[in-house]
Amino acid sequence: MASPIYSFVVPIYNEEQTIQELYRRLSVVMDEMDGPVELVLVNDGSRDTSLSQMRNLAQEDKRVCYLSLARNFGHQVAVTAGLNFARGEAIVVLDADLQDPPELIPEMVKQWRQGYHVIYAQRVRRRQESWFKRSCAFIFYRLLNRLTDVKIPNDTGDFCLMDRQIVDLLNRLPERNRYIRGLRAWLGFRQTAIPFERDPRFAGDVKYTFHKSLALAIDSLVSFSKVPLRIAIYLGLFSALIALVMALLVLYWRIAQPNSPVTGFATILIAIFFLGAVQLVSIGILGEYTGRIYEEVKNRPLYTLSEVGGFSTRPAERRSQDYMNIQSAESN
Repeated sequence: MASPIYSFVVPIYNEEQTIQELYRRLSVVMDEMDGPVELVLVNDGSRDTSLSQMRNLAQEDKRVCYLSLARNFGHQVAVTAGLNFARGEAIVVLDADLQDPPELIPEMVKQWRQGYHVIYAQRVRRRQESWFKRSCAFIFYRLLNRLTDVKIPNDTGDFCLMDRQIVDLLNRLPERNRYIRGLRAWLGFRQTAIPFERDPRFAGDVKYTFHKSLALAIDSLVSFSKVPLRIAIYLGLFSALIALVMALLVLYWRIAQPNSPVTGFATILIAIFFLGAVQLVSIGILGEYTGRIYEEVKNRPLYTLSEVGGFSTRPAERRSQDYMNIQSAESN
């Protein structure tokens, strides 16, 4: 196959019920593209038949390539692995659950042809999602923009088209706790949005549970903002002010009302619990940042691979130094 102009990167985790429909809809889009296309499927440690289906697709269609991570490393790392191996000049990232409609890709390509480096899909409506999830997402994106110096577009996910230049820069960034949509915003360049209505999941269970979504939110906040550290300082100053006010009140009560019950054991307990809470919150915030420093200095590779298949030429190692260190097996 000729060197691809377009690469479609799809992270997959236990998506045996969606892969065939995903491939069918992507095939229609690939057939309509104005140049060679490769489809890079990334198996993120699936425990179902996802990997075997990926192997079959690679045998049936030479445009399909696949990676299999040695275990489940998480969605953002799986996307990163796909970007490391993608060879196209325009790289599209989308999820396998078909909530990101592949039919939107040609519109993204039009914007890329007009000179934009990043074209991201922006959700204007979330179909069949609970009010709680919609409310949390609404609050999170606006809070994130208030607390960070980087303008991360509201209501956007990883569904986007990125120019080769952007992907090369992303591949060189050393972060281990990766928040792709934040990193692509941090890089700058010309970016634009395409609004769309997000479809419900085609089949299977939701992979981004509340716990995983919360972990991603914390990662994004800690990666792009120092405000939590400042909050710890503000809490310390506030507790010091409260302690000073309490000391003055106790002194007043001791002089004016020596028999007042508020100057006894209960007051001491309240002060101890309040200061203890402030200290624990501050230590927790410091721990989050320190933990990320610890992860960075260990300098482990982002992922390990158990299998690589379908690539007609050797993947572009020059774009991913990690690949040279982590490959454990390769099958072409």
